[in-house]
This record gives sequence, C-alpha cells and structure tokens, in this order.
Amino acid sequence: MRDYLIVAIEVAQQAGKIIKEKIGTITFEQITHKSISDYVTEIDIYSEKTIVNHIKKHFPAHQIMAEESSNDYKKAEYLWIIDPLDGTTNFIHGFPFVAISIALMYKGEIVLGVIHDPTRNETFYAELGSGAFLNGERIKVSTTNLPELSLIATGFPFRNKQYIPNYIKIFRELLYSVSDLRRAGAAAIDLAYVACGRVDGFFEFALSPWDIAAGVSLIKEAGGVVSDFEGDDGYLKTGHIIAGNPVIHSFLVNKINEVLKN
Repeated sequence: MRDYLIVAIEVAQQAGKIIKEKIGTITFEQITHKSISDYVTEIDIYSEKTIVNHIKKHFPAHQIMAEESSNDYKKAEYLWIIDPLDGTTNFIHGFPFVAISIALMYKGEIVLGVIHDPTRNETFYAELGSGAFLNGERIKVSTTNLPELSLIATGFPFRNKQYIPNYIKIFRELLYSVSDLRRAGAAAIDLAYVACGRVDGFFEFALSPWDIAAGVSLIKEAGGVVSDFEGDDGYLKTGHIIAGNPVIHSFLVNKINEVLKN
C-alpha cells in the first residue's frame, strides 16, 4: 500500500504546481459550462490527464473514476477515484480554496486518500489502519464536545437546486445551535479540515464520489465518523454526507433528521 500512497502524493503535488500557477488567471474563453454554475477549465482537464497518466504508468491494471472523464470503468478490484481540481469556481475567481483529491478503493473499500491544497502547500494523506497525516505530522479530529462551541463546514447544493429548501431549513436551525458555519466552496478542503480539527463537522447534499472519497479516508483515520444523513454508510451512493468528531457527528445526524422530518 505504501507504493500506492507515494504515487498518489507525488502526482497530486505535481498537478498542484500548475493549479497554483494558474489560479485566478483563466479567461471566460477558457471556461466550459457543464451546467448552470458548474464549470470546467483547461486546467481541470490538464490536471486530470496528468494524474490519470501517472497512475496508469505505475498501475496499468487499475481502473480509474475521474470527474472530467467518461467514467466508463468496469467493476474493479483496484479503483482510483480522482477530483483533479475541486473548487473550480474558486479557481476561476482566484479565491484560494482549491484541492486535488485522490482516493484508492480495493474491493469496494476506501484504503487510501490524498488531498493536496496547492495554495498552502498542504498535503493531507491517510492509509487504512495507519492514521492520517498533514505534511508528515499526525492529525486528529477535534475534541469539541458541545454543539454550541462547534464550527461546522458546509457546501451549498448549487448543482442540485431541488435540495435548496431543505438545505435552508437545516442551515437556519444550525445557526441557532452551533457557534458558526463556514463555506469554503471545496468539499475536499472541508473534509480535510474536519480530519485535522480546524472545523468540528461538515454536511452537504448530493456530492459525487470524487468529491468525498479521499476525505472519508482522512476523517476515519483521524478518529472521526462519516455517514449519510441516516447515519449509515450510503454516502458514496447518495452523495448526502455528514462528518465530524464522534460527538458532533452524532449531533448533526440527529439535528438534520429532526429538521427533515418536520
């Protein structure tokens, strides 16, 4: 497993160099609309090609699921899940919250995760059973055990606007229940920050596997808990995710379900 991790860190940092160099420099002529409020740039594509080619060079038998590709993969023993540039809208505007997210699944279980933030030169990584790290230093989720003292990260359901009414209800209720909320605009960053204790919890609707797979690995290895909104493990299928230290995760599951049932 160590060889897989080394390759993932190496290529995440390699792709991060061009992202750091180009952030905030893209013109509208270089932007493609996948849908309303959902963009892809030539840097997304460049980053993905860099990562995919590097992984295929080292592990040609492995399958790959990546955001900007067709994702025409077969059921695979080894499956890499890649977001080559999480936070594309931030990237376009020069808002410095972007990340490369790379995870590896083995027989359906996430066994490795790497999230690289090129603007801060921070590389978060984890292997199953080996703990989570930031630039070589062990990280843990926060120890905050009172919801009213907790800082919660979130993301708006801008791609799936049918969730906005329920999202607003949850957001409103949490404003009365927690210390504060933050929205960075890159789920990979949010999840990495849960893993290292910078925020205490996170929730979002309808994310894709490449948005969350690496972050799930980090949080679990850092002592945190990840689930769907029902408290189960269906987050990769539904995209609805709650994460946090054990106390805040439990609080968020209960609070969100309370709101959604009313």
